[in-house]
Amino acid sequence: MSRPSSPEGRARSSSPAADQVSAGNALWADVRALLPSAKEDLKLDFSEKVEESVISLLQQARDLLYGPGSLCSGGTRETCLQVSEIIIDYSWEKLNIGTWRDVDKDWRRVYSYGCLFKVLCMCSEQGTIADTIRVCDMGLLMGASILDNILVRIINVLQKHLTYGKRSAEEDTKESRRKKIRNDHTTVPSVKSEEVIPRLHCPSLEHFRENYMIPQKPVILEGTVDHWPCMKKWSLDYLRQIAGCRTVPVEVGSRYTDEEWSQTLMIVNDFIDQYIVNKNSIGYLAQHQLFDQVIGRKYIRLYSPQESENLYPHETQILHNTSQVDVEDPDLVKFPKFERAAFQACILTPGQVLFIPVKYWHYVRSLDVSFSVSFWWS
Repeated sequence: MSRPSSPEGRARSSSPAADQVSAGNALWADVRALLPSAKEDLKLDFSEKVEESVISLLQQARDLLYGPGSLCSGGTRETCLQVSEIIIDYSWEKLNIGTWRDVDKDWRRVYSYGCLFKVLCMCSEQGTIADTIRVCDMGLLMGASILDNILVRIINVLQKHLTYGKRSAEEDTKESRRKKIRNDHTTVPSVKSEEVIPRLHCPSLEHFRENYMIPQKPVILEGTVDHWPCMKKWSLDYLRQIAGCRTVPVEVGSRYTDEEWSQTLMIVNDFIDQYIVNKNSIGYLAQHQLFDQVIGRKYIRLYSPQESENLYPHETQILHNTSQVDVEDPDLVKFPKFERAAFQACILTPGQVLFIPVKYWHYVRSLDVSFSVSFWWS
């Protein structure tokens, strides 16, 4: 390819690299517009619990941002990035000493500022947008709100600049195999007539309250969420598109009582690729619950609080609301009274909402790739 023979020719030419720089400059301008216009307005007020050396680092990062040099210049950007990493690493240690409730909020704010300064460096160097969003999410999950929740507003800007690519044929094949494996190993339980949870179509709030909520009787509500946009929009591909690069807390494992059960932070795309979690332990909550089925089907059993003795709750305080019994394959030698436990059951399908009264034991198993939305209240 011949080079342009004049400055005018170079100005008129276009290349992927040039387009990327242009897009990066547009992103930086959009993000920069969210910041206070003057350095003095980006206040760094902390209690005496935050060491002066840390405040000095925060001020240094702020000065680099508002100084005569630009974050778009390599030297300034690299220095700011190094300072940001030090702030993040040091405050991370503070967040992980002792129990979470004892973490001082100022240290959570320090962590958020470290994430903010790092994000600004990443935006100015045309970094990967998905990686930049991940840093924002870590600030939101582990930090505290700063500058009128600026990390949320930055994510909104970043997502507008994010290009969603289609999955490759290989990825589609892997997904199809995963679905086939799940379906091949899924048995659909039969629900006897005496076990069926009653159904109710679009009841009035008063009727629901008087006949089901107050007397604490389970019921399946139909026709109440048909107007929700998610009933028409949600799919795996849609969730990948709107949230695939977001970082979320995930509970990994089939049961809370299993040794391999854990909690972790994970990108939504990775969660979809690696896990479709069936939480098939049985437990209860100290609140009412509306369990709204959006995608796929779930098999659900409900046991009233009167059956608690027959369900063999764990004796430890932390698991007192979780049964020791494997509901669909119980050890009746070890748990003989479980055979006497009466229950109601259903196969919940998209658009149905199950009302689970307070302290009702519930067992849930996915029959398909499925997503649900739950609401709790006291």
